Amino acid sequence: MLVLSRRTNESIVIDGEIVVTVLGVDRGGQVRLGIEAPKRVRILRQELLDQIRAENREALANATAMDALAQLGLRRPGESS
Repeated sequence: MLVLSRRTNESIVIDGEIVVTVLGVDRGGQVRLGIEAPKRVRILRQELLDQIRAENREALANATAMDALAQLGLRRPGESS
């Protein structure tokens, strides 16, 4: 991990096309960042990405379980004939 120090209104550039600028730091230490990037670059907060990954894992596990039931010839709960 690269660790940098930046002051308010200072920026870093990633891969020549993503600019991250420190907009401010409040007394509680919360940092406000501005990010300029091409529209094709998806930017997510880490906690949101973690939630999406967890939901995807759960959906995959449920689909796998349903497929296993179907292979055994069992119906899904609530499914009629």
